[in-house]
Amino acid sequence: MEDGRIVTVRGERELAARAGGVFALAREEFLCGAEDLMTWGGVNAAFREGNRPTVRPGGGLAMRKVYSRRAVGDPESERRLTAIAASGAQVRISGAPLAREAVVVDRRVAILAGPESRGPRTYTVVRVPEVVDSVRALLYATWEAAADLPLALGSAGAPALAEDARQVLAALGSGLTDEAAARRLGMSLRTYRRRVADLMAALGATSRFQAGLFASTAASGSSAVHVRGQ
Repeated sequence: MEDGRIVTVRGERELAARAGGVFALAREEFLCGAEDLMTWGGVNAAFREGNRPTVRPGGGLAMRKVYSRRAVGDPESERRLTAIAASGAQVRISGAPLAREAVVVDRRVAILAGPESRGPRTYTVVRVPEVVDSVRALLYATWEAAADLPLALGSAGAPALAEDARQVLAALGSGLTDEAAARRLGMSLRTYRRRVADLMAALGATSRFQAGLFASTAASGSSAVHVRGQ
């Protein structure tokens, strides 16, 4: 279908050619919904670097992304989601499947992903204000009801932590330097860094940022994480 305001294309490269500039022009809000990381992954790969939305410091662009729990089914996907969050996007995980996989840019344009198929996937680019508003309202309601990524990762199996381990994680996530964190906790710098390394290994975290995400969701319990002594 094509009337200038509603255009259906086939495959990621055709979408990039016809609507790639829409992504680059995002200034206020980039709202994205997907069942997993594959839906828009091919689209991003097809776009030139300059056509990808970027969170600019002080630019006012709110990048919100919501995925279903299919996106947190394996360590690699969780690593990629953590990297997306580290880039500045607000990432949430919905407990239920999404009603529609879509992207909405600045309330001006909506891109709806068609059903998965063996051949190239279809995408519909919509510039009808009433339809764009409806798609955004549905997608935003899903995002609002979804869990923040740290909470979703925590509920997916992060181990409970002992009180001393939670204190180290809290210091890690506070933005303090290692020296300041060690002083606050009353331990040597060498011991603090060893505790951080032990906790990252116990949590399966690949970076300090990822370990810090667990700080807000770690809870005490019988299955506490034990770290080596001083």
